Parts: sequence; C-alpha cells; structure tokens
Amino acid sequence: MLSNMVFKAPIARSLNTLTPVATKLAPPAAASYSQAMKFNKMVFVSGQIPYTHDNKPVEGSISKKADQVFQNIKNILDASNSSLDKIIKVNVFLKDINNFKEFNGVYAKYFNVHKPARSCVAVAALPLDVDVEVEVIATEKD
Repeated sequence: MLSNMVFKAPIARSLNTLTPVATKLAPPAAASYSQAMKFNKMVFVSGQIPYTHDNKPVEGSISKKADQVFQNIKNILDASNSSLDKIIKVNVFLKDINNFKEFNGVYAKYFNVHKPARSCVAVAALPLDVDVEVEVIATEKD
C-alpha cells in the first residue's frame, strides 16, 4: 500500500516529465528540435550558433560570434529556470581549431570562477556554415 502512495505522488510524476523550452530571446530552432529540453531538473540545451534572437547571422570575429552564442545559451537557461553557473558540461565545436585561443578568451569571461567540464573539437563543417556551435547541460536552480 505504501508503494502505491509513493508512485502516485505528484513529485514522482513531475520528475519524469520531458518539457521543451523555447524563448524568443534566442534564435528559433532551425529544424525539428527544441532550443532545450528539461528532464529531472536537468536542462539540455541544443547546439547554439552565432545567430541573433531575430535569426540573423553574426558577422565578424570569432570573439563576437562566441559572445552571441553564450548570450543565446544564457537566455535559454534563464527561460529554463537555470543559469550559466548551473552548467555541468559544455561541448564546443569549432570549424577551425586555429580559432581556439580567441574563442577560449571569450569562454573565460563567462566561466572564470565556475568552470564546467568541457570538450572542444574541430569539425569539418557546421550547420548554416557557421564557425562555432556550443551545447550545454545544466541543472535547474534550487
């Protein structure tokens, strides 16, 4: 009888719910995916590219592009009841590994105290022919 009560508790149902996240403060998904998905207090942010919230590409240096990517991530996390300091893992994809140093300079502005686990790989190409894409996994705020 006790086990039935545990399974029927509202918290148990809500922890197993997949919730898509969308905000107008980041570019819309370019295909059939969500900007982010929430599950069990975790937030999985889809790869963000250097496009503005009104879906225009950012031109210029890798620094300028990386700043836009992190602003998009911040806005999606805010809409997800999370924040940059709740990021657990960052995956970075660079079209040209020679941009690593410049990208890393921008990255260090966002993650100078809180330092999530990170991977950074060079790839042959990225969607919409952009130079950088970043995806993150975070937790919700308490």
